[in-house]
Amino acid sequence: MLSVVIPTLNAEEGLPQCLNSLIQATVRGLVREVVIVDGGSSDATAEICDAAGATLVTSEKGRGTQLRAGAKHAKGDWLLFLHADTVLSAGWEDEVAKFLEQVEQGRFRGKEVAAAFRFALDDFGPAARWLEWVVGLRCALFRLPYGDQGLLIHRNFYKKLGGYSDAPLMEDVNLVRRIGWRRMVLLRSEAVTSPARYQRDGYLKRSLSNLGLLSLYFLRVPPRILARLYG
Repeated sequence: MLSVVIPTLNAEEGLPQCLNSLIQATVRGLVREVVIVDGGSSDATAEICDAAGATLVTSEKGRGTQLRAGAKHAKGDWLLFLHADTVLSAGWEDEVAKFLEQVEQGRFRGKEVAAAFRFALDDFGPAARWLEWVVGLRCALFRLPYGDQGLLIHRNFYKKLGGYSDAPLMEDVNLVRRIGWRRMVLLRSEAVTSPARYQRDGYLKRSLSNLGLLSLYFLRVPPRILARLYG
């Protein structure tokens, strides 16, 4: 029923925890396969993939490119795209199973609907709680989740939209905008993400940088330029 697609590049630090959060859903039969799309890792990513029994696909480096490759290889009717440093909170499989059941019952517009998880950071500091609140507000007002919140979407709807773009940045925002806010469901379960980049750059600086890049994207600045600014 559900294929999980995870793009990786030297992801040995966070990937085991990400995969561990999928075990219960796999045991229940909700997750039928995990497709890891690697962009040329030089660490133990491939070994972790093999030990977990996941399918390893190689691709050119670039998150959008890797996500597209994973979607083409996946066999499930539903696709769940996850970042390698994201860990889904306990019990997420119950909520997703209920969501899929309601889709099948016609509670939404056919299968032309997508869902994302609630953003959370693996950090106990007040800055992390502030950022979670800001992201929650953004999602409540604009239905604009980022890729680190995961994306659950039916294969046919994904293909109808044209899938992820090959852009070096903002591939997640690009697809979510095509989905449209009326067809985006925000789940209660958390996608707990590594705070490393915020701790490295500073919460305020990284947050303002992300906001600036998003503003430039909406002003139609080419993604290749945004990628250089992102560093």
